[in-house]
Amino acid sequence: MTHRSDLLQAFDTLLAPERFKDYGPNGLQVEGREQVGRIVSGVTASRALIEAAIAREADAIFVHHGLFWRGQDGRVTGWMKQRLALLLAHDINLYAYHLPLDAHPELGNNAQLGRQLGLAASARFGEQDLGFLGERSDGGAFADNEALARHVGAALGRSVTCVAGAPGPLRRIAWCTGGAQSYFEAAIAAGAQAFLTGEISEPQAHYARECGVTFIACGHHASERYGAPAVAAHVARQFGIAHEFVDIGNPA
Repeated sequence: MTHRSDLLQAFDTLLAPERFKDYGPNGLQVEGREQVGRIVSGVTASRALIEAAIAREADAIFVHHGLFWRGQDGRVTGWMKQRLALLLAHDINLYAYHLPLDAHPELGNNAQLGRQLGLAASARFGEQDLGFLGERSDGGAFADNEALARHVGAALGRSVTCVAGAPGPLRRIAWCTGGAQSYFEAAIAAGAQAFLTGEISEPQAHYARECGVTFIACGHHASERYGAPAVAAHVARQFGIAHEFVDIGNPA
């Protein structure tokens, strides 16, 4: 068992949230019991994840998407009341880290997605240096746009949306997990031949065709399944406490 404040200090030391201008509060979002012996990690603090943590008798939950966001309606009604009621009734701590979890160079969402896809980062780009740019870890190239799309889909276990850029082999791959479609222009400027993220909006298809840089949207949730369990497992090992990742499916 360890004190919730010691866990918070460990997460803060590892992820350095003070370095980021973010969309919501990072750290301990809901205070639960003082002593923590079991952590459940997940992507989003949904009711389904909270219920799974209760079933597993967890003392704390660690997520990428917490409960509170800038510009949010502050009333505690509906889904917010339901989630908070469960956390408070069962005295469970909720830790949430958004951009700091994306950015960590080894355990974060971008680093872990790169590992999942066999990509090695050599540079960073974009606002707050959240984007990663690199090549295949084995030094090879993807034969073409379709080969890259098939590889990403197979690695993540889902279909992807691919807007093809220029034909031919692809070596310089950029990526940024989640809803980072706005990073596409920065990826193009950084010299990428292809850019991977979770979502696509209307402008990106035109940029891909006009600039000759492939755009692949592989799912917001699918691209961010790997950082939270990596960080939670790392910190759990530090304190000798139990950890389990619960993946609540999400088609987005």
